[in-house]
Amino acid sequence: MAMPCSEPDLKPAQKEDRIDVFWHEGMLEHDTGRGVFDTGMDPGFLDVLENHPENSDRVKNMVSILKRGPISPFISWHQGRPALISELLSFHTQEYINELIEADEKQGKTICAGTFLNPRSWYAALLAAGSTISAMKHVLDGHGKIAYALVRPPGHHAQPSRADGYCFLNNAGLAVQSALTSGLDSVAVIDIDVHYGNGTAEGFYRSDKVLTVSLHMNHGSWGPSHPQNGAVDELGEGEGFGYNLNIPLPNGSGDSGYACAMTELVVPAVEKFEPKIMVLVIGQDSSAFDPNGRQCLTMEGYRKIGQIVREMADKHSKGRLVIVQEGGYHVTYSAYCLHATLEGVLNFPAPLLSDPIAYYPEDDSFATRAVESIKKYQRGIVPFFK
Repeated sequence: MAMPCSEPDLKPAQKEDRIDVFWHEGMLEHDTGRGVFDTGMDPGFLDVLENHPENSDRVKNMVSILKRGPISPFISWHQGRPALISELLSFHTQEYINELIEADEKQGKTICAGTFLNPRSWYAALLAAGSTISAMKHVLDGHGKIAYALVRPPGHHAQPSRADGYCFLNNAGLAVQSALTSGLDSVAVIDIDVHYGNGTAEGFYRSDKVLTVSLHMNHGSWGPSHPQNGAVDELGEGEGFGYNLNIPLPNGSGDSGYACAMTELVVPAVEKFEPKIMVLVIGQDSSAFDPNGRQCLTMEGYRKIGQIVREMADKHSKGRLVIVQEGGYHVTYSAYCLHATLEGVLNFPAPLLSDPIAYYPEDDSFATRAVESIKKYQRGIVPFFK
């Protein structure tokens, strides 16, 4: 039974607070097909095949809840646009971009397991990348403090030279690169998608200008397209050593486990780094009911993460925050968790929406022990903690 919610207070902490959302309907044209979960396979003995988890319905609900939900008065909408090839080359290699263009010209290709580039997929990917770059530019140019790129296909697994995990172009990585090109010398990326943001980490693995922090379930490598493990010892290389911080959390860490990780690990790292701008990479696949994750976050957990990130942005980055959409595959609950995250970012004193899903009990003891272990490891080896 869902817990009742008190009468919402429609006043954020600062009355001028708004979130500028960058969106384009063309991103719905990316058709990932049907099959057994994300395989695209019809085994021949099932009457009902399901949509690929990364389908347009999940994003349609995100759009509609922001347009018609209680947070809608605090949302401003902006038209997204396709990225230029020259922009893509700030993060990706020419050879890789040529591979994607060739696949598009041939009307599609299975790029890697579960990742299908079909007709119109390339157009959608360009829109996702360009819309995210536009969100970053909007904030850099002083037109707003908080921008959200509501985009698909997702991007944080896409590495400079390969696709991975439903991702073709690294939307967040391209936005970060545009911030660096504009002259900023310190950008912090906090990734709370349930999977390791390996592509973003790989793109800045040798840079001390970008702090990449990923909170994810402890899933390890899943094949040739995803060689990274997301383990605590993947810390960066060369000048970037110590600037890639992985926080692999036990399955089922829940709201309190994530709050502990944010408070004990993320906040101290950001305080040491002092970023000029912050990027929050969000995926609702960390939720309690997502088919692609096992982390048991509820709306309250997402709301708390939003509040913590907003506090860090206000303290270190003059309130400048760019939010980038990644996973989240429960068609309805992902939209509710998105709404809760943005409520937290806007610092509403009370929830605007009650949680429609039954209470899920959690045990944070495993997560707390994992956080303490990771903290001890980082304090002993990461240079800026010494």
